Amino acid sequence: MNVAELSDLFVWSAATALTIALVAYAVDLARVAEVARAAREVREPVAVGGPSAAPAAAVTPGAPVRGKAAGIAWSTLVLGTLLLLVAIVLRGVAAGRWPTANMYEFTIVGTFCAAAVLVVVQRRRPIAFVGVVVTGMSVLALVLALNTLHVQADAVQPALQRYWLVIHVGVAILATGVFTVAFATAALQVLRESRDEGRSRLDRPWSKADGVRQAFAGARVTGPAFAWLEQVPDARRLEAMSFRLHAVGFVLWTFTLIGGAIWAEEAWGRFWGWDPKEVGTFVAWVVYAAYLHARTTRGWTGRRAAYIAFVGYAAVIANFTVVNLFVDGLHSYSGL
Repeated sequence: MNVAELSDLFVWSAATALTIALVAYAVDLARVAEVARAAREVREPVAVGGPSAAPAAAVTPGAPVRGKAAGIAWSTLVLGTLLLLVAIVLRGVAAGRWPTANMYEFTIVGTFCAAAVLVVVQRRRPIAFVGVVVTGMSVLALVLALNTLHVQADAVQPALQRYWLVIHVGVAILATGVFTVAFATAALQVLRESRDEGRSRLDRPWSKADGVRQAFAGARVTGPAFAWLEQVPDARRLEAMSFRLHAVGFVLWTFTLIGGAIWAEEAWGRFWGWDPKEVGTFVAWVVYAAYLHARTTRGWTGRRAAYIAFVGYAAVIANFTVVNLFVDGLHSYSGL
């Protein structure tokens, strides 16, 4: 077994560890939902002469509730992140360069960054939902990378043999990892806000296809299936966390855009050439700038601001997948 194959083995090991973390986070989320349901039963009035509820079931809304599954999730998350780091180092040794020159390497390094950011966030405030979303996306990304995007660890073309491969692409990957965790946090914020306000489109009849609404009515965000939302931080705290993450990601993405322009001038003699990848990066930057502007100067908070962030993350993912795979340009370095 050579070094490249050993790197692939560590990627598979990381995917396995993160899968265990995903399952553990899902179990912990189910346990939190059960605790929330029990706490709701305690708060509900009991019929005259009925049995009194056990006070032990009462839990302060928004308070973190830890269990064995949460400990397993944290441990395997850290293990998977470390295994992925070893895989990246081995990939760089096998290729003899910085391992961010194609879609496979971008994916495994980006997944590592997202997992590392999740480690930091979950250490400060464990939130099972965010863990489920980020580890689920990480496992999917690693499996797709190994089965679809994988290429041999070889040297790169002359245009990529610059120190900017480390700076420009490395910062872009780090920004993508931060945006991934920010996206999960913003999604949880929207769910929590909808429950707090009692807003659910499934609670009101639809003018058309009302049978579809009734089929999914049991999963409405205001119903008992989402009682676990009462045990996560309130929407304001989640929004503040999401904003801080998006602000960090935006700074990194800005440096990505500027660094790419400087590198383009060195490699191709121009700072900007309307290449599809350049346009996609700029579009994502504009959307996130609009999010920060609306959030800080226009007073947009809650759901409206989160929706802009969702569009920004969709632009980042589309720039990585659609532009790399289906659009020809100077940045066509997928290796496929």
